[in-house]
Formats: sequence, structure tokens, C-alpha cells
Amino acid sequence: MVSEYLLQTCRTVQIKVAVPKKQAGSSVIGARMAGGARRLQILRVAMRLFSQRGFVGTTTKEIALAAGVSEAMVFRHFATKEELYSAILDQKACVHDSLDPRTVVAEAIERKDDFAVFEGLALDALEHHDSDPEFQRLLLHSALEEHELAEMFWEKFVRRVYNSLGGYIRARQREGAIVNVEPALVVRAFIGMVMHHSLVNNLWDRKRSLLNISNQKAAREFANLLLHGVGSSEAGNRLAPPKAKSPVAAISNSLSKGKRPAREKSNRKRSGR
Repeated sequence: MVSEYLLQTCRTVQIKVAVPKKQAGSSVIGARMAGGARRLQILRVAMRLFSQRGFVGTTTKEIALAAGVSEAMVFRHFATKEELYSAILDQKACVHDSLDPRTVVAEAIERKDDFAVFEGLALDALEHHDSDPEFQRLLLHSALEEHELAEMFWEKFVRRVYNSLGGYIRARQREGAIVNVEPALVVRAFIGMVMHHSLVNNLWDRKRSLLNISNQKAAREFANLLLHGVGSSEAGNRLAPPKAKSPVAAISNSLSKGKRPAREKSNRKRSGR
């Protein structure tokens, strides 16, 4: 469930907020701001510090100092840490337009264009990751530190993606458009491609020395790989090499065709038959 602060956050998310610069001899208290703008400013500062230092390494005092406000001001807007963490996810939901990924590709879903559905979802995610790599680092910190934000993100976003996209896949399977594979496995394979691509680009290979392609091309190829695989047309419909027959099965098959097993033939030769 979205927190009670989501609507308030969404109304102020478009406001451009600059962190006040502390001048020599001045107080840490920054210039006066409207309540919504101040709240959003503190939220953005907190996200930046969390993504850089992790949750264990960031205190509310440090957030207040970086935001140019008092620690009391931080608690005035976010009475508890849980409220602050929930507000982070709500703010990301506003930036990302929706908590339901299917709204991004609603038209493609309506016309049952599977390629456009997966291509659109992939492109939306890649563009979002490129514009906000800070949030990826923050989520990694939360998972590694077993922080409650990781669980909150799982419940608010990840589980919703699995349920929503999995439901679409299941419906298309019933119509015979997608092969009968566990929908959650399809979702995981799809998310895996997109997330790994973003993580490599944003964390380890920012110069794109390993693979330098546009988000548009990456999204198109990911959708193509998911729906059509990597096998060539000459490979036919074979999904796996045939299983080798056991010796017992081979003997049984030979007998059913009126053939003597090789071992029996050898024994007959030695006995002179």
C-alpha cells in the first residue's frame, strides 16, 4: 500500500530544489522554504547520502547538515526513519509515473503486441536507470545491509512487477501466443537482462567499453531474445539434445523389433550356434 505521503510528494516532486550553501559564520539553518519544497529537499539529500555511504554510515545529523537545516527540521518532516524510507519509495513512484508497469505499455497490451510490451518495458526501465543511477546504488546498499528499505522496495515494486507482468504472460499463454513456461521464470529472465545491463553501465563500465549500444537498441534486442531466443532457424524446434537410451531400454527396443541384442549374438558365435 502506498504511504499517506504519496500525494503530497507527487505534488512537489517537480519542484527544483537547490541545497543551500553554507557561508562562513552562518548557521546551518538554510533559507526559508515552503513545507513541501523543504520536505522534498531533505528527501533528495537523504537519498544522495544513503546511496554514497549506505544506511549504517549516514545519520540524521549528517542529513540535516548537508541539507542546511537543523536535525529537528528533519524530524518535523519525517517523524521516524521508516517514514523517511517510505517517502523515498513514494518519491520514486512519482518520478516513475506509476507503480504498475503495465500502464507504461497499456496500448501494446490492448492490441496484444507482445514484442512492443517487452520492448516498451525494457526501454522505460533502462531510461529510468540512466537518469537515476543513485537509486540503484541506494537499493544495493539496502540489500547488502539487510535494511528495511529493501523489503519495502520488494513489496511495493518488485512483487507488483511479478504479479502484473506475470498475469499478462499467463493470459497470453492461454491464448497460445507464449509457450507454457512458468510466468515468474519469464519475468525473472526479462528483468535479469535489463537490470544486469543497467548495473554494468552505471556501476562498472560507465565508458561502455564492453558494449556500447543505445537504450533503444538494447530494449529491442532484449525483447527479441526473450520472445525468439538465440537459436538459428537451422536448429529447428529442438530445445535440448535427445536423451540417451539406457542399455535396458535399448535391449527392450531391439527385442520388440525382432532383433537380438549384441551381447546375445556374441555368445551364440562363441558357442558355435
